Formats: sequence, structure tokens, C-alpha cells
Amino acid sequence: MLPRAIRSVVQRCASSRHIPSASFVTSASLHAARSKKVASDEDRVNYNDDYSFSDAPDPEHASYKYVTANDLERERHPPRRVKMLVRDFIEDSLYNPHYGYFSKQATIFTAIEPLNFNSIKNMTAFEAEVAERYAAYGVDGDGPGKQIWHTPTELFKPWYGRALAQCLVSEYLLKYFPYEDFVIYEIGAGNGTLALDMLDYIREEYPDVYDRTRYNIIEISENLANLQRQKLQSAHPCVTVHNKSIFRWDAREPAPCYFVAMEVIDNFAHDIVRYDLRTLEPYQGVVTIDAKGDFSTYYTKITDPLISSFLSLRRYLNHPPPISRLLKLSSTFRTFYVNLPFAPNLSPPEFVPTRLLTLLRTLRRHFPRHRLLLSDFSSLPDTIPGVNAPVVQTRYQNTTVPCTTLLVKQGYFDIFFPTDFGKLRDMYEHVLAQPRPLTDSELLEPRPTPLSTIASPLAEGNSFFSSYHPKNRRPPVDGITSSSGLPVGERKSAVYSHAEFMKTYADLSKTRLRSGENPLLDTYENVKFLF
Repeated sequence: MLPRAIRSVVQRCASSRHIPSASFVTSASLHAARSKKVASDEDRVNYNDDYSFSDAPDPEHASYKYVTANDLERERHPPRRVKMLVRDFIEDSLYNPHYGYFSKQATIFTAIEPLNFNSIKNMTAFEAEVAERYAAYGVDGDGPGKQIWHTPTELFKPWYGRALAQCLVSEYLLKYFPYEDFVIYEIGAGNGTLALDMLDYIREEYPDVYDRTRYNIIEISENLANLQRQKLQSAHPCVTVHNKSIFRWDAREPAPCYFVAMEVIDNFAHDIVRYDLRTLEPYQGVVTIDAKGDFSTYYTKITDPLISSFLSLRRYLNHPPPISRLLKLSSTFRTFYVNLPFAPNLSPPEFVPTRLLTLLRTLRRHFPRHRLLLSDFSSLPDTIPGVNAPVVQTRYQNTTVPCTTLLVKQGYFDIFFPTDFGKLRDMYEHVLAQPRPLTDSELLEPRPTPLSTIASPLAEGNSFFSSYHPKNRRPPVDGITSSSGLPVGERKSAVYSHAEFMKTYADLSKTRLRSGENPLLDTYENVKFLF
């Protein structure tokens, strides 16, 4: 069967699984750094960094300069003698404009001609057809191979994009047409195939809606942004490509809009948190890179505001940390446990989606009337050890090779995470329910008068006749009414499996094989939608 969670159909190599013993310090070069003898490259040994008997980081590493991924954007080569949070290491490895994986290595699988699904015999033949198209990229030589991966957008074009367009158009026609423009924002648009398929469909099937369409792409990669402009703007003048990171977006969109993120958040950087099993105090992971380019990891008390904010939000939402109930309830048992021979003093590493929280806050601040359509992996095979851990992989001689560590050469490895969609939905709805911070211009605006249409907040009158508020509705937005003129909040988001979503919006006859099987429904069982 076609692998459910990976971006290629080549066979994976097997990898061992183990959870390393926890420690305040895990240093691959701890012994080398303390040695007074300078060893040559031939004398170096790949030290085991899973175990350490020290509770303090190496003094040399403690003196390294603290940097962020933003600080490293101008660097043309991976840095040395620095330290950074884990999310900055991941972000630098994936997105650095000079040596990052997506900037220099990744190639999106693109089928020149769409697959004729109705002519394919069965799933076996479908997998063979996809493998044949991968083979067209040629055989890898020595060294790292072509970093090719596919998305459902490319594999099922144009039908996948048309399904998403039908979803958004249905909502738009129901709620806003013809009084508001049809405004779409897409992040991580790849080579522009999804935007092209969606806009082609809207122009063909809904020409009146197409005339009101404004399609915006927010793309961090300069190369992909240029490709998107070449591919889209001549065919669809309504497209605008913004070459910048969504995390640096600073323009407010006051109109109703739809925010699309397909196969994007799996590559959002995470932080590592581990808990002291004696006190249950959380510690943040820090990556150090020494003068030879070797990586180490150590843990410090939480000082990063974003990590601290994420943990506070998790406590508020009653999302428990990954510690056994017995350890959380009994300090006596914790003391007994950590004093056992070779027992870890820290919990297993947990990868927390701090950058995802940043995205949700960006949507709340700059897109107050948006509707989010998001899809990504809900589970993954071959992850590295840890809780909510990523897959770290590369391609070598046309074979996908998964790794067992996060600490790999920057730019040569894809790093992608699963998403707990239930927890994501809780976080998203909580963030949207918070008051939106006012901009400087809004703070200077005069106070509304009784003659204005928003003389008083609509939310204040929402419970005049009844205190009942539907649980599947968000609080009303001040100044925004429903078609009935009442302050009714937006419908809350819901989680759907890939098959559920496609059964609702896709034309399944177009992707059905001669055997009656449908790869659009069966291939991505570990993918979910939030809408």
C-alpha cells in the first residue's frame, strides 16, 4: 500500500526505537571539550549523547552566544560556537534563506499531466504509476539525494484543489455574497498548484464569485514566491504574492476572509520541554553548536516567554503534561523513583508547538474575521524518540532514510511533526475568544457617538432576552451582525478526517479507479482537517 504519512513512495529504512535517559545535560562533545589535548578529525569519536553524569552544562558551551533563527538569516553557512532554543534550531535548519532545507534542497513532486484515475486498474497500479513518475526525476548520485516530496494537491490535481474551492465558495455564498469580496489568504503555497486549481474552478463554475475574488499568498521562500508569480498572475490577475513570513505579518485585514494552510504546520518549529521528576518543574531545551560543528543539548529553567505562555495556556485548557499520574500525585513516589539506579531525572522530551501558537495569535490580531481551513498529519510513523516527536528524514540514493535524532546537519533533512487536532481546536477557539489587541491607529480613533452604527458593543446586548449561548458558536464580534441583524457569533471550528471532508466537498467520481477503490479517500488516513 502507498505509505500514509510520508511524502514519497520509496521504501523506508528501518530504524531502532529507544527513549534516552533524561539528564540536565546531554552533550556529544562533553569529554572532548574538557580534554586538554586537541584531537585531529581522524581521532574524533562519535560520543553517545544519550547519557551524562553531570548536572551542569559544559562551561565552554555556557559561554556561547545566544542566537535566534532571525539572527542567523544573513549567515551563509551554519553557525559555530552558538546556542539557541530548539525551535530556532529547527527554523534555521528548514528556512534559512542561504542553507535551509526549503530554500536549497526541497523539490515538490509535480505531475506535468494529471493522473487519469478512471483508467487505472486498482491501488497497486496507482502506486506503480506514482512510483514511475518519481523515477522520472532521475537516479541520485553520491551524497544527499534529491529531496522530493509530494502533497495531495499535486497527487490529486486538479480535484483536490477543486474540493477545497467548493468548501470555501459554499461558505462564502451562504454568508457574504454579494455584499463582501471573496478574500482568500494561503500560506505555504508551494509551487502554486493549489491556488491555480482553486481559481480555475471558481472561474469556471462561479464566474460571479470569481469577479469578487482576491487571492493572497504569503510565502517565506523567495524562489517559490517568484515561481508562484510566474505561474499565477498572468492567468489570474486577482493573485497577490507577499514574500514574507507569516510570523512577520503586520497588515490588518478588516474584511471577512478565508485562511488556507495545507500541509504547512507540520514544518512549524517546536520547542522541547522536559520536567524535573523531583519537583515537576519544566525545563526548556537549548541546542549548542561547538567550534567543530558538533551539536549538544542541555536544559534550563523556563525563561522564554513563548514557551511559558504555551504552558500556561495548556494548564488553562486542562491539557495534562506527559507525566504519569502516579508521579504527579505522590512526591514520595517521585523521590523513590529518581533515586533508583540509572533512573532519569527528567521526563522524556516533549515537543510543544510554540510556533503554532504564534500563528493562532497572528490570525486573531491581523485577521479578526477570518475562517481557517487547515489540513495536516495527525500521526506519523518513524518518529524520533519523544512525545509528539517529529520525523527527521533525508533521501540518499533514491531511498528515504529516517533518523533517530533531531541534531542533524542543517538544510539536508526534512523535519515534520504530527498535530493533535483536538488540542489544536481547543487552543484555536480559546485564542479567538480573547479580546483583540488594538492597533495604534485604532487607539487614536474618536469614541463612537450615539449616532454611529456601533454606539455600544453588540456583545453587551447579546444576552438581553436570554443568557443562553450555543456551545458551537463563538462570542459575537463587536460591530458584526448576522444576516438577520442579530449579534450571532461564528460557528466554531470542527475536526474532520480526510475522508469525511472529501466525501462532503469532492467529486469522487473523478478519482475512482476501475476497481471501485478511491485513493483520494483511502491514501491519507492519517490526515485531518480543521474547518
